[in-house]
Amino acid sequence: MPKKHKANGSKRLLFDAEDDQSSVAKSATYEPLPSIWSGDDAELLERMLSFYPKNEPQDILDATVNEGRFWRGSRRRITGMDINPACKPDILADNGDMPCGDESFDVIVYDPPHIPNQGSDRSKDFNDRFGLIVKSPAEKGYNLSHTFPPFLKEAFRVLRKNGVLFCKIADYVHGHRFQWAHVEFINAAVKVGFTPCDCIVKIRKGPITDPRWKKAHHARRQHCYWIVLRKSTKCEG
Repeated sequence: MPKKHKANGSKRLLFDAEDDQSSVAKSATYEPLPSIWSGDDAELLERMLSFYPKNEPQDILDATVNEGRFWRGSRRRITGMDINPACKPDILADNGDMPCGDESFDVIVYDPPHIPNQGSDRSKDFNDRFGLIVKSPAEKGYNLSHTFPPFLKEAFRVLRKNGVLFCKIADYVHGHRFQWAHVEFINAAVKVGFTPCDCIVKIRKGPITDPRWKKAHHARRQHCYWIVLRKSTKCEG
C-alpha cells in the first residue's frame, strides 16, 4: 500500500527518499540479459537458467544432449536424452516420443541439428562435431521442420506449469532455398500451446560455408538464435 504523505514538505521528501531507496534496492537484484550474445553457449545457458524460470529449476532435461557440451563446468543436475547410443545419454530415446511422465521437468533444452544434409566429403565432420545423424529427403524440403511438431508436443506434455523451453536454432540455405527454421519452430510451438517470450541472437565466429560455393546471393549468416518459450499464456510465468 502506498505511504501517505504528511502536509509538511520536509516529511514528504523523507518518505519519497525512502521509497526511492527501496526501488533502487529492488532494481539492484535485476540483471537483464543482453539480446545479442557473442560468448560461450554454456555461460549463456547458465544465465538463462537463472533469469527466465519463475523458480529455481530443479529438474532439467537436455533433449539433445549429445556429449553435453552445454554443461561444461555446470553443477546443475541434468537429465540427458539422445537418440545416439554412442553419447551414452541418461535416456536413450527419440525426443519426439519421450519415455517421461507428464509434468516431470521445469526446463527443457533443445538443440536440433542446424543442417540436415551434407555431401559425403563433409558428413563425417558434421557427424563428429554436431551429432548430425538425421537426414531430410527431397519430399521433406531438405529441412528438419517436420521434426519440430512431435518434439514440441512431447515437450509441452512433460514440462510443468510455467515451465520454460530453450531452443538453439539456426536458419540456413539448403536445396537452393532459404530455410526459415526459427520461424517454423516458433509457429509450431504456438500451435501446441507455448507462448514465445524472448529471442537472443548468438554470434558465431564465422558463417557455415562450403568450398564448392564461391558466391552466394544471400548474406553469410554469422548468427543463430536462442528462442525462449513458456508453458503458459503469459511470458512472466
